[in-house]
Amino acid sequence: MENRADTLTTIKQLEQQNAKQEQQIAELTAKLKWYEEQFRLAQQKRFGASSEKTSPDQLELNLFNEAEVLATPKGQELPTEQVTYERRKSTGKREADLERLPIETVTYELSETDQLCSCCGGALHEMSTETRSEIAIVPAQVKVIRHVRQVYSCRHCEREDIQTPIVTAPMPRPVYPGSLASPSILAHIMCQKYVDSLPLYRQEQMFARLGFTLSRQTMANWMIYGAEQWLSPMVDAIKAYLLRQETLHADETTLQVLREPGRLAESTSYLWLYRTGRGVSPAVLYDYQMTRGGEHPWNFLTGFKGYLHVDGYPGYHKVAGVTLVGCWAHARRKYDEALKASPEKKGQSDTAAGQGLTYCNALFAIERDLKDATPEERHAVRQERSLPVLEAYSKWLHQQRSRTLPKSLVGQAIAYSLNQWEKLTAFLKDGRLEIDNNRSERSIKPFVIGRKNWLFANTPRGAKASAAIYSIIETAKENGLHPFKYLMHLFEKLPQLEDPRDPKSLEPFLPWSSSISLMCHVFNS
Repeated sequence: MENRADTLTTIKQLEQQNAKQEQQIAELTAKLKWYEEQFRLAQQKRFGASSEKTSPDQLELNLFNEAEVLATPKGQELPTEQVTYERRKSTGKREADLERLPIETVTYELSETDQLCSCCGGALHEMSTETRSEIAIVPAQVKVIRHVRQVYSCRHCEREDIQTPIVTAPMPRPVYPGSLASPSILAHIMCQKYVDSLPLYRQEQMFARLGFTLSRQTMANWMIYGAEQWLSPMVDAIKAYLLRQETLHADETTLQVLREPGRLAESTSYLWLYRTGRGVSPAVLYDYQMTRGGEHPWNFLTGFKGYLHVDGYPGYHKVAGVTLVGCWAHARRKYDEALKASPEKKGQSDTAAGQGLTYCNALFAIERDLKDATPEERHAVRQERSLPVLEAYSKWLHQQRSRTLPKSLVGQAIAYSLNQWEKLTAFLKDGRLEIDNNRSERSIKPFVIGRKNWLFANTPRGAKASAAIYSIIETAKENGLHPFKYLMHLFEKLPQLEDPRDPKSLEPFLPWSSSISLMCHVFNS
């Protein structure tokens, strides 16, 4: 009996040990799959195409109505395939492109002695002309502009009277008193750095090649002064306009500032982006903050009541009195990443990642059809076409949640959509709303590209100046203005105002104002 009891005990222990090992194997297998997914995704990001576009074959909702979509309608004949090739050349395009540029004409004529016929010696006459066009470039040039104003007095009063009136000719106020800075060079330095991503040390070398020594410290001081004195009031005026809108977009990205009080140089700071939505004059604003706390958008957007397009970051929940609108591009991207990390290369539309991607593609396909629709039309069509897709997608999400590993890429994609569902479906409420937050991502991209070149800001003061300059430049670009010409226009005109911080005085200089000179606009074909 004792041997039998020992045997039963041993069997029970082995069963427990086996169950424990099976559990460990399952956990290790899941962890291994997760690491494999991450490895394949990292390889794809490093070596694969960065585009998130889906092949046209996947754009159709094969989960719902593939047969109805692909079948020929009843009563119609099957279409015959017709292959044609037609090469079209746009006539006059070169001439139209050249018309927008200044034209300098060089005429070549024979001398009078050569205008004689070699055969009979008679005089030659002009029969026709041959024309050749070339594109020439005028390199940058540094020159000195001396502002000399005359001072006048009266000879008669000098001889006869005790007091002599002195009259001085009017002269424009300088953009930076006591310095060599002009509106043009200040605008040039800002555009070189914040439009073309050229760091100051490279600009220093460029000026040296042009024969003028201009240190990066001097350029930095000029930019900070210009931003604080002239551009910051413009930013405040644009912000007042932005807060009056009913739909906005927001995003944030990292920024390193070396000399922040009480923080290490390696600490991460943030640049927050706020911009207007569709249907209004564009306004793009950047706001430098030391942290990613939700109190920053809450403070910046004080007074705004409306719809705010955001990503999944929970910090935006602190913004009071707004309706948050989620981003379907983020939801779709997670399925796209899961699909790219999948080892399966065939039948991807049958996988959970492929199915989730198909639902997202269906919503974006509807939005492409509504590109030119009015807000009212867009709202009506969304109720008719997008709502059924969302209902089917919601049902699919709840079915798949229990079938996928939560920590897998597909599980994370499903969890994202479920957790963000209220925000993801908010675009149905108003036809002015957008299905994604790509508008803000496009606006923050110039800063991200520039950051790769100049890497960091030196001080919080410099970071705030950079945010102001970026705000003015990106808003100008969104309104079809040439950044350099617009900045030079501001630096010429704003110093002449009696009160350059008065919002009323600044209205004619806002990027969407009809008072802005046509010389500041960019005209594209």
